[in-house]
Amino acid sequence: MADPTEALIFDHGPIKVSGEFVLKDGQGRAFDLSGRDAVALCRCGHSGNKPFCDGSHKVQGFQSVTEAR
Repeated sequence: MADPTEALIFDHGPIKVSGEFVLKDGQGRAFDLSGRDAVALCRCGHSGNKPFCDGSHKVQGFQSVTEAR
């Protein structure tokens, strides 16, 4: 059985998606993840490699705490 998909929202940072998943753009085309089983997705909007995180949130001072409710 494959690992379940998990999404972890980091305070002041990206969303890490891990497990078995397919990431698609708005037209339904799959991103080439080259066999990776985890990616970090940008939440701050400043990444130069959207939708992936490139660490720009640190330079921009992105602040966001998301708690489950």
